[in-house]
Amino acid sequence: MNNGITDAVKLVDALKTALGDFACDVAVCPPTIALQAVKTALAGSAIKLGAQNCHPEAKGAFTGEVSVTMLAGLTDYVIVGHSERRQIFGETDGFINRKVQAVLNSVMSPILCVGETLAENEAGQTETILAHQVYEGLQGISTAQIANVVIAYEPIWAIGTGRAATSTDAQNRCAFIREQLRGLYAGLADEIRIQYGGSVTPASAKELLTQADIDGALVGGASLKAADFAAIVAAAA
Repeated sequence: MNNGITDAVKLVDALKTALGDFACDVAVCPPTIALQAVKTALAGSAIKLGAQNCHPEAKGAFTGEVSVTMLAGLTDYVIVGHSERRQIFGETDGFINRKVQAVLNSVMSPILCVGETLAENEAGQTETILAHQVYEGLQGISTAQIANVVIAYEPIWAIGTGRAATSTDAQNRCAFIREQLRGLYAGLADEIRIQYGGSVTPASAKELLTQADIDGALVGGASLKAADFAAIVAAAA
């Protein structure tokens, strides 16, 4: 919940300048009110556009919500199941799964966030939590659809704290997620993009992104500074 329309457009303009040509996939996910203005600002750029959230229903009596139908044709990606949606707004695995299905049915790609709390991590429950969230989040998703799903591992204890997982821990968790995907989708698991999110910075990006099972980054605070985000993109490239 940062940046109104004017500031969001300024940030994207600065990012385009800072990036120049880039050799990887890049997307920005501004607040809903800024999506149309940012889309206009991105015209002619290879930067994709994503939404931070959606409601799974196409329309109805859900005052204040934004439906997948409203986003279809506007955005390429929709973030679903972010830890803040789970923790602060009480979204369940079942509700998040409905969002994943709705986004895919609206021809967009969901970025499904999974991750454990500090208490769960310290109790040795990380893999149990991840296996459950991946399995529940992908219920009803076919082999034809799964290649359009992005999984983002975001340890909740690392978000906005400046405390990132070590590259080894991040790799181990992402490898575990891929093993779960292998169990669900067999040979398609290697085609599914798995991101790491949790205080990714220009300093930590290269080491994280060179890990075998980390295919990208879901960038938080560093994305609010064009130079920092551009440095992370350079590390990815």
